[in-house]
Amino acid sequence: MKSRKKNTEAVPHLDPERAARARVAIIRAEFNPEITESLETWCIRTLREAGVPAQNISRHSVPGCFEIPVVAQALARQNRFDVLIALGAVIRGDTHHFDLIANECARGVMDVSLDHGIPVIFEVLAVYNRKDALRRAANNATNKGVEAAHSALFALAALDAARESNE
Repeated sequence: MKSRKKNTEAVPHLDPERAARARVAIIRAEFNPEITESLETWCIRTLREAGVPAQNISRHSVPGCFEIPVVAQALARQNRFDVLIALGAVIRGDTHHFDLIANECARGVMDVSLDHGIPVIFEVLAVYNRKDALRRAANNATNKGVEAAHSALFALAALDAARESNE
């Protein structure tokens, strides 16, 4: 088996020691599992390659994207995590339901982020068809789970820098 090198180059200004202390919670919607499980797998792989220990990554499942914000809020209230990552997939159907779920999920996680001062990375795919969702959750480095992990680590670095500048 090929050894994986820790990858912090893709995350500007990320201190490897900080990555080793990062506490990350992933909230994944179970609806469209072929897509969301792939997002989670690639997200975790990327976090681990960047130096986040497996024991510092907490995984939480919810039925669908609409439930992501309430679990994000409960996790944020615990003050145990540095960053939350929301993963899901909403695929357009024949009704307006697609817009409602995607918009309210986005609004909800933004509220959690602002109310609790914790980054909540929003990688809930809102796509017009299953083909687009599968392409964004492909089994390669273009998987949006990779982007979610990078965004989480970059947000941590930015937030740490902002906090240090206030000291």
